[in-house]
Amino acid sequence: MRKLIFDAALLPSGWASDVAVDCSGGMIAKVAANASSDGRERIRGVALPGLPNLHSHTFQRGMAGRAEIRGTEEDSFWTWRQAMYRFLGRLTPDDVEAVAAFAMMEMLEGGFTALAEFHYLHHDADGRPYANPAEMAGRIAAAAAETGLGLTLLPVLYAHGGFGGTAPNEGQRRFVNSLDGYFRLVEASRAALAGLDDATLGVAPHSLRAVTPDELGALLGAMPTGPVHMHIAEQVKEVADCLAWSGQRPVEWLLDHADVDDRWCLVHATHLTGAEIRRMAPAGAVAGLCPITEANLGDGLFEGHAYRAAGGRFGIGSDSNVQIDAPGELKLLEYGQRLNHGARNVLADPGGGSTGRALYEAALAGGAAALGRRIGALDAGYRADVVVLDTSQPDLCLGSGDSWLDRYIFVAGRSAIDSVIVAGRTVVTHGRHHKRDAIVRRTIAALARLAS
Repeated sequence: MRKLIFDAALLPSGWASDVAVDCSGGMIAKVAANASSDGRERIRGVALPGLPNLHSHTFQRGMAGRAEIRGTEEDSFWTWRQAMYRFLGRLTPDDVEAVAAFAMMEMLEGGFTALAEFHYLHHDADGRPYANPAEMAGRIAAAAAETGLGLTLLPVLYAHGGFGGTAPNEGQRRFVNSLDGYFRLVEASRAALAGLDDATLGVAPHSLRAVTPDELGALLGAMPTGPVHMHIAEQVKEVADCLAWSGQRPVEWLLDHADVDDRWCLVHATHLTGAEIRRMAPAGAVAGLCPITEANLGDGLFEGHAYRAAGGRFGIGSDSNVQIDAPGELKLLEYGQRLNHGARNVLADPGGGSTGRALYEAALAGGAAALGRRIGALDAGYRADVVVLDTSQPDLCLGSGDSWLDRYIFVAGRSAIDSVIVAGRTVVTHGRHHKRDAIVRRTIAALARLAS
């Protein structure tokens, strides 16, 4: 049992002072406001539930900044994808583990306490399966164990190169599995997670480009429970190609052909019509938004205002990990809506209220649902994941209540994070992960080898 007390905390019922939190077995056993500090470990600052990161490809952290040179033609997601294929050609399992640990460390330092890893790098550089189909998945699990980050692992089914079962190209050879090979991967991934406390296994049909309708149906039939994540409607070309293949837009097709419900996370869903929004929101699916990556790739802007008005749920992710910053994702999400609509405080609740609070609580609820985990609240029965803000900072010292969240998200950002607790264990102190030095040394060595 670890007995903590925070100066203030955001509870499901609202803000409270002198909040006692008892942690046992990684979970919150009891929470009490206005508590005595006798016999408790006082942690100064404002305690927030840690944010879930609902979408990431950790290996891509190793190529951050490598694709910011314009080519001879107009650059887009599709030219970036070719740069990504070239980068991953030399990655070894050791490299993947080192870069994943670095990315996960940055997630913890940046306000995320749990991750859904959309994991599609399965095979060796020649496209041959490893003797253990989950060799790479095991490296992701090892990085999570080292850093302390909570993990939902999503092995990806990537079977084809384009709509209608198009053959994959050479750059995709490290991703591709048959259905039988994929089911072996899932079972091996389950074994890879066995050594982690409180890990979750889901599935991820990569996209409608990468699986056929029959393959999607077989996957869903074999995995009737647990999280299901899918890339969808990220790019204008993807929408056009789906229309050419099926006569329907991607989200429209999926809603007509799969039982999309509250275990689904539709990642990006950038390009939606009003009719798609009105169907997707009540289905309970979470929109998996990654504003920093979506801006970096030129994807476009998700129609957040209409989706929220329809009762839709969303969460945030770091996707390509070009920059890992939980409050920064929320800020850019709101700023994108402001630019799109020519208005301020677009995603705040109607009738007034804090934009920071609305963004943060929506991302907690949507992210927890997408990860399939009991996280996202400082309450009994939830995992003891806490981000503590430093209220001695100038931007936060005169704040209180919701203004702490507004100033955290829109002003101070991740520099306001003092300590982070995951499953009741402190992993970040004064903004630094406890294993930062060793993780950084190993990552630099891996990147130096890749650059040689």
